[in-house]
Amino acid sequence: MNIKFVLFSMLFSIALVSCAQENKKPNIIYILADDMGIGDIGPYGQTMIQTPNLDKMAAHGMQFTQHYSGASVCAPSRSSLMTGQHTGHTPIRGNRQFKENIDGQVPLPANSVTLAEILKEKGYATGAFGKWGLGFNEGDPNNQGFDEFYGYNCQRLAHRYYPPYLNHNQEIDSLEGNDWTNKVTYAPDEIQKERLKFIEDNKDKPFFAYMSLVLPHAEIISPNDSIFKLYENRFKETPYTVANDYTSDYGPDIVLHEYASVEKPLATYASMVTRIDAYVGEIIDKVNELGLADNTIIMFASDNGPTTLGGANPDFFSSNSDFRGYKRDLYEGGIRAPFIVVWPNKVKKGSITNHVSTFWDVLPTLTEITDSETPDDIDGISFLPTLTGKENQSQHDYLYWEYNIKGGRKAVRKGNWKGVWYNMNTKKQGHLELYNLAEDISETTDVADKHPEIVTEFMQIMKEARTASALFPFEN
Repeated sequence: MNIKFVLFSMLFSIALVSCAQENKKPNIIYILADDMGIGDIGPYGQTMIQTPNLDKMAAHGMQFTQHYSGASVCAPSRSSLMTGQHTGHTPIRGNRQFKENIDGQVPLPANSVTLAEILKEKGYATGAFGKWGLGFNEGDPNNQGFDEFYGYNCQRLAHRYYPPYLNHNQEIDSLEGNDWTNKVTYAPDEIQKERLKFIEDNKDKPFFAYMSLVLPHAEIISPNDSIFKLYENRFKETPYTVANDYTSDYGPDIVLHEYASVEKPLATYASMVTRIDAYVGEIIDKVNELGLADNTIIMFASDNGPTTLGGANPDFFSSNSDFRGYKRDLYEGGIRAPFIVVWPNKVKKGSITNHVSTFWDVLPTLTEITDSETPDDIDGISFLPTLTGKENQSQHDYLYWEYNIKGGRKAVRKGNWKGVWYNMNTKKQGHLELYNLAEDISETTDVADKHPEIVTEFMQIMKEARTASALFPFEN
């Protein structure tokens, strides 16, 4: 046999394998905490709650310091993530039930183009696990690009961690021992099993796993296990009881969408955050076990600021760090989100970026990474150059949020300037507050009177940045 021919064949085969590996589409895992403040985890300064796996993520990837959620509440934040549009354009702009006393929220319209649909078209296996909150029927995850769904479709049902059932695609999966009185099976643990199974089942093909956690959203409740015992006697506690508003215990008279009382709310909340961290560790371990780490992007974020309901105490844990506001606020504490990205050999280990980014940037970033078609009507900008250390990163002209509840709220960030306007839909309207985030990160000093030209510009942006919505109307 010709030795030169053999050597050439071997080199050609190696080149083909190398080329195939380089061109293989990366797996994508997006992990979304629910109502977890930016200050709740170690990489952003938390000292009382243990998050070793998220600490390792930050050490092995990139930590964003100026990342924003899509909205200050659950459903619109998820809508923004899925569509690449801010709340002036995305179809779901608030938490709204489809019909009174019927499970499920207003559905994401059938003509919406979601990230899952785009990636599925590119050959990805797609799975969503946890809380959906974007409706049944046309809004159902199976009708919005996901091959597999397991969890809570209705986000009001997700107020309860021991429900009798969860949704598995179009079927009901009963949870052993749960009947609205007895609490045996902790739903988040069952959802976690399905996440790991999805990774295992799709290890030989590219996959997109949207892991929308329920934790640590109220109700504040946890199994009495080793994670809870880490904190059980650590804090001086005041029980949260049914004497509080919006509280209803498990039993024959349970009000499903309210929250259970809790004997040790601080310990329980801390254990919920550490349980999130444990889930993250299990996901990373599964990816490593299957040999997928080098070709898998893992992202971690939270859908909005920390809640104050159900016994949660964000001030005690500094859950919103130095930022003003909580869930439902458009101040920084309501929308500034943690964001960590790990992508071996692409993202520099232990890197930190001040690039201003947001939920509606995730879609164009992932479409660029996967060479997928990006819809024309999105508001997002790819942050791939930031991830890979390139210098050609585009910047937003401005970021925009709206929330038509609580009197009507809007916010704009442009450069270091932040404009916030509350009570826009009320008879006695508020005024546009202006803050310089470079000098006043906690938004304590309104400088609107000193910069009337910026106020005028922001008021115009607030008018022009949105399209009308019959479901989520604004009078102004």
